[in-house]
Amino acid sequence: MSIRKNHTTSPTQSHAQPRGKKRTPVRLALGTVAAGLALALSACGGAAKANDDSKVVIGTDSGTEEYFQLLKSKLKDEGIDLEVKNFTDGVQINNATQNGDVDINLFQHIAFLSQFNVKNGGDLVPVGATAVYPLPLYSKKYSNLDQLPKDATIALPSNPTNQARALLNLQAAGLLKLKGGGNSLSTPAQIESSSLKIKPVDTNQTVNALAGGADAAVVNNTQAQKGGLTSDQIIYQEDLGSHVGDAYINAFVVKAENKDDERWKKITDAYHSPEIEESVRKLNGGALEFKADWTQEKLQKLLDHEEEVAKQG
Repeated sequence: MSIRKNHTTSPTQSHAQPRGKKRTPVRLALGTVAAGLALALSACGGAAKANDDSKVVIGTDSGTEEYFQLLKSKLKDEGIDLEVKNFTDGVQINNATQNGDVDINLFQHIAFLSQFNVKNGGDLVPVGATAVYPLPLYSKKYSNLDQLPKDATIALPSNPTNQARALLNLQAAGLLKLKGGGNSLSTPAQIESSSLKIKPVDTNQTVNALAGGADAAVVNNTQAQKGGLTSDQIIYQEDLGSHVGDAYINAFVVKAENKDDERWKKITDAYHSPEIEESVRKLNGGALEFKADWTQEKLQKLLDHEEEVAKQG
C-alpha cells in the first residue's frame, strides 16, 4: 500500500426549490440517494487509490543519481511504480517515513537509524541491506601510516556517528585505544591511550583540514570526491568485511507496521541486480562492499543492539 497525504475537496451542490409539498419528499429522497451514491463512489475511488500496490514513494538524498533511474526502470517490470522524493537532510527523510509522506527510504546506515529512533521515539526498521561504504584516512603529507609522527594532528568529522566510526577505524589501525573497545557512540573523551592530536571538524571541512595543518583526516566518500582526493592519498582504509563496520551497513527503511510488505524484497533484489550494483560501484569508485546476504531478521538484530547502545550512550 502506498502511503500518501489525503487531499479533500468540497463539491458545491445546487438544489431546485420544490413546487409542491407532495413532491418535496421524493426530491429530497432522490437527492439523499444521489448524495449517498456519490459518497459511496468517492469512497470506492479513495480505497482504490489507497490500495494501489503499484505505487511506492521512496525518500532519499541522492535521487538524481543514475542508479535510481535504473531502479525505477527495473521495478516497472515487477509491477512497481517507484516515485523518488529528494530531501536535503536525513532527519527530514526519516520524519517523512515516520509520518507516511514516503513509503520507504534509502540513505542511512544502521547506527544513524538507531540514534534517530532513540532520540525521536521512532519505530523505523530496516527491510533490506544495500552496502557499507568506507571512511578512509587520507593524507597529503604522508604516503603510509608508518610515516605519521607520534603527535600527528588527525581531523575527524564532528557528527556523532562518523566521529565514532573514525575513532574505531583509528583504533583498528593501531593509532589509539578506546575505553572498553569503543562503540558506535565513542567520542575523543573515551580515548585511553594515544599521542595523536584529535581535531573534530564539520564534515564539510574534513578535506580543507588537510590544507589547514592536519597531518591526516578521516573523510567520507562524498567529501573526498568533492574535494578532489584520490585513492593514492588513502593511508588507511578499514576492512569493510569485518564486524567492526556492521553498524554502518546502509539499508532500505520503513515504518515497523509496514515491514512485512513483500514489495520491499522486490526493491532490495532489484537494487542488487548486476547493472544497478555496477552503477553504484562506478559512482563510488569501487570503494564499497555490497551486503546482499544480510536478511531483514539479521538487520533487525543489529538495529536492536545499536538502539541499546544509543540508549546507554
